[in-house]
Amino acid sequence: MKTFLSKSIMPVIFLVSPVAILFLSCEKIEPQLTPDLNSLIPPEGKYEVTIYRDEWGVPHIYGKRDIDVAYGVAYAHCEDDFKTIQEGQILIRGKSGLENSFSGFIYDYMLEFLQVWEVVNSKYETDLSPEVRAICEAAADGVNHYAGTHPSEVKRWDVFPATGKDIVAGFVLKSPMFFGINRYLEPIFKSRKKPEIKRPIMLGKKDGYSETFTDLENLPLGSNTFAVSPNRSADGSTFLAINSHQPWTGPVAWYEVRLKSEEGLDITGGIFPGSPVVLHGHNKYLGWAHTVNMPDLVDIYELTINPENPNQYLFDGEWRDFERRVVEFHIKISDRWAIRLPREILKCVYGPAVRRPYGVYAIRYAGFGEIRQIEQWYRMGKAKNIKEFEEAMRIRAIPSFNVGYADYQGNIWYIYNALLPIRSENYEWSGVLPGNTSETLWTEYLPFEKLPQVKNPKSGFIQNCNSSPFRTTIGDDNPKPEEFSKSSGIEPPEHMTNRALRLLELLGSDESITEEEFYEYKFDWKYSENSLAKKYVDKILQEFQPKDEVEKEALEVLKRWDFRANPENTSTAIAVLTLEPVVRAQIFGRSIPDLFKIFSEKSHLLLNTYGKIDVEWKEVNRLVRGKVNLGLGGGPDLLYCVYGEWTGKHLEGKAGDSYILIVKWDKNGEVYSKAVHQFGSATQNENSPHFADQAFLFVERKMRTVHFKFEDLKTNIKEAYKPGEHRGINHPPQ
Repeated sequence: MKTFLSKSIMPVIFLVSPVAILFLSCEKIEPQLTPDLNSLIPPEGKYEVTIYRDEWGVPHIYGKRDIDVAYGVAYAHCEDDFKTIQEGQILIRGKSGLENSFSGFIYDYMLEFLQVWEVVNSKYETDLSPEVRAICEAAADGVNHYAGTHPSEVKRWDVFPATGKDIVAGFVLKSPMFFGINRYLEPIFKSRKKPEIKRPIMLGKKDGYSETFTDLENLPLGSNTFAVSPNRSADGSTFLAINSHQPWTGPVAWYEVRLKSEEGLDITGGIFPGSPVVLHGHNKYLGWAHTVNMPDLVDIYELTINPENPNQYLFDGEWRDFERRVVEFHIKISDRWAIRLPREILKCVYGPAVRRPYGVYAIRYAGFGEIRQIEQWYRMGKAKNIKEFEEAMRIRAIPSFNVGYADYQGNIWYIYNALLPIRSENYEWSGVLPGNTSETLWTEYLPFEKLPQVKNPKSGFIQNCNSSPFRTTIGDDNPKPEEFSKSSGIEPPEHMTNRALRLLELLGSDESITEEEFYEYKFDWKYSENSLAKKYVDKILQEFQPKDEVEKEALEVLKRWDFRANPENTSTAIAVLTLEPVVRAQIFGRSIPDLFKIFSEKSHLLLNTYGKIDVEWKEVNRLVRGKVNLGLGGGPDLLYCVYGEWTGKHLEGKAGDSYILIVKWDKNGEVYSKAVHQFGSATQNENSPHFADQAFLFVERKMRTVHFKFEDLKTNIKEAYKPGEHRGINHPPQ
């Protein structure tokens, strides 16, 4: 779960010394009682669904109704990753402290601080349509069914049975994490002295350059999407690349599904653990992809407290009472004992608030109180044309994420999707705001039609790679920066990743793009001449003064680099190992290490580890999955993107390109697609043949055919069964 919340917050929020624990209220952890397992299994006939597994183990869920499919996909996902789904269930029920002690306690606190359950309980019956509530409850039944038939895998019975509300609450908690709410909270929570609080630097820029080499503690921070219309394709086809960069394991790792019902659900794409609907993918008519954008959707307020009553704050000249409660959190300190730790939970007119030694601060963020995320993704997936897709987008329950869209009619569309607060221009919104006036209490968002967007540009292509919306394509169809308030925090024109620069170069210089070229561009592994990588390498070559023979040799190796990260390249290792920590520090606003010192250190590291500096990149850059250990190309901020973690022997891939889906609608509107996953469909089962079978494709930059049509699937079915049945061909295809 470190993907969402930095552990550096925890020591201050929950500061409890070993001595203090002795004076806290302790309680014995009572053994959990196993429920009647049959009560977790839906009655026979409640759902009508078949799970087909193809030659890659990918689940194709075919059901009569949408709820049948939701039940089936939850069960199938549990088969492949019950571990992560169960961890999410423990988290959303506020049992992380009892399961993982202090390291899990932060999640229990955030549930209360962000008032997740208060919001869900108050709006579940009113804000969600009956059909979406039924989908969530069916998905919960699928999870319960698996737990009931696999009791040995269950860690905590007190979080079962899962409910539809649990699934909705998971989305409510995670949504603000994707636009970085934890990075706004961190300065408040981790310091006992009044900190300087400014809007976090998510993607740094300097001298007109920016890049997204990233560190694993701050993932996810990446993704590519690009689309080409018939105006620019060689044969009148429409192409869409769906290419999110995610951690390769954990709560936001991709899982591929194919879903079809007799009620119009007909889609393939990616889901996260706990999701009953496709989050990005394509149906027969259209497809979409998401990339992370980083507008300013969060504000921090310093409140004025009544000196006569610490539970009141000043607002528009009047003292107001906090909504206040004290929550007792339970934290495991041994297998038999837990402590009860009380913490105050405050709410004011702005939103959640927290009392610190140096003051009381409130937080307000876009989408607070919204629970319809699943509703919107469900409607997007069932849309049959651009009009219906826009209607789904106008629900506006998804508070951030760029959207890249394409369809069978040749439409392409980029949307800077965000709930952009309409703020007063009289304040500096990047820092702490006065929390005593309605002038800083924004209540409205910029209308959907006024968001930055590019629809069917004359250029015939759109792209976004966590880059500025003002450079989506070439020509004069881009949005104009001067038309948007600076308080929105929209990425400016100079905010361009290497990936975005390369796509503008590749797509912009090719006026007749073939299918083969579209795939080639997706897997490009070159740094742009305009990238920060190029600038830093030039600096080393021009200014570095070698002090020993090792550094001299490293300089010669770097001189030979062609800025590519192909597996056989013997100069990539010294370049990427040097650049990664320097650029990462710049991106996140940290103290930038000495470039020349890093270059020297990495030169000696390569020599000591491999016996030479000009080692092939594939020896350094590795995909490791159980017993599989493969060399691969790609690297940070490349279109073929791999983020690795140094193990002492090599870089082990941890994030970046993961589930990739490329879609084509031919000139007749027929849809075809190919996909690849960095590991395989069995995301947790090491004994499965699909634990790492796609890794061999991934390292070769190859993809496999998606069996979207049942006629294509029929000859590739390896298993067909209903949830709870013995896996095998129990239900041969009709």
